[in-house]
Amino acid sequence: MLEGLKIEVYKANQELAKNGLVTLRWGNISARDERTGYVAIKPRRTAFAQLRPDDLIVCDMEGKILEGLQTPSSDLFTHLEIYKAFPQVMSVAHTHSKWATVFAQAGKSIPNLGTAHADYFKYDIPVTRTMRPEEIAKDYEKNTGRIIADAFTLKDPMTTPAILVKSHGPFVWGRNIPDAVDNAVALEYVAEMAFYTLRLNTDADMNKYLIEKHVQRKQGGKNEQ
Repeated sequence: MLEGLKIEVYKANQELAKNGLVTLRWGNISARDERTGYVAIKPRRTAFAQLRPDDLIVCDMEGKILEGLQTPSSDLFTHLEIYKAFPQVMSVAHTHSKWATVFAQAGKSIPNLGTAHADYFKYDIPVTRTMRPEEIAKDYEKNTGRIIADAFTLKDPMTTPAILVKSHGPFVWGRNIPDAVDNAVALEYVAEMAFYTLRLNTDADMNKYLIEKHVQRKQGGKNEQ
């Protein structure tokens, strides 16, 4: 079932590992099939070096396993909530990449300080609110996805396709699998640059006209609605 999609998701997981964005068993990338709406995701507790295409789990949008012998990633229901909230998203990646996670653990957004950031993300990378005890105690993964969606109530999630879950780590997404991988790579790069930029100049900011120029160039001139 969905053999082509499973191979693409397998390759994308290897890309995350090759770029140093995931380590041990932390993180994964999933993708949604455009025709069926089914989602392919890495199984739980499988190291990236040991992952094979046939290991991928296929689920429906409610998390029912349709194919696969292992348990899906614990992040599955977070990914599903993102897919449900953002219909344009076809791939979601979660990493514990070092610099983005530093900002997440500090509860600080990653400010847009330069054109590299604006090429991929129009706004500062936001941080989710603190999860309430009852949200953690029951349906933790699903509620993680819901607080991600809540953070974009007033913004188009495709103009800034990334978020930091407070005390946890980054999630990114895209209109396709390569898009999500690129956004994960870009997020880590701009997070590291922002960290050092703010050490050199705590008052650093970005020319808003440059932001608009680079956003329009990257996104084909589309403005946020």
